[in-house]
Amino acid sequence: MKTAIITILLLLAANIFMTIAWYGHLKLQSSGISTNWPIYVIVLVSWGIALVEYFFQVPANRLGFEENGGPFSLMQLKVIQEVITLVVFTVFSVTVFKGTQLQWNHFLAFLLLIGAVYLVFMK
Repeated sequence: MKTAIITILLLLAANIFMTIAWYGHLKLQSSGISTNWPIYVIVLVSWGIALVEYFFQVPANRLGFEENGGPFSLMQLKVIQEVITLVVFTVFSVTVFKGTQLQWNHFLAFLLLIGAVYLVFMK
């Protein structure tokens, strides 16, 4: 159980950094901070943030993978990671981009994801 929790926490941290790397520059642009930055600078900054993400993602997968003594199959790790990604992205987009609103279809998509988690953990 401890390994599962550590794996999920590492995946959560990884996804926070990746969401910032992928979408943070959009907020910097809309705030006027990076409006005149060349795209290669934005890419390099994003890569730097993504590098930090790898320091969480890779250990999470190695620790959590059943062939390394972890509790999760490869498919389970991927589905967990995708659900965490969408939760982190949703929180990020609603809090950082004030005009973003959740709609009924987003909630339905989340319910379907819960179904995916259920299915991937079925024996």
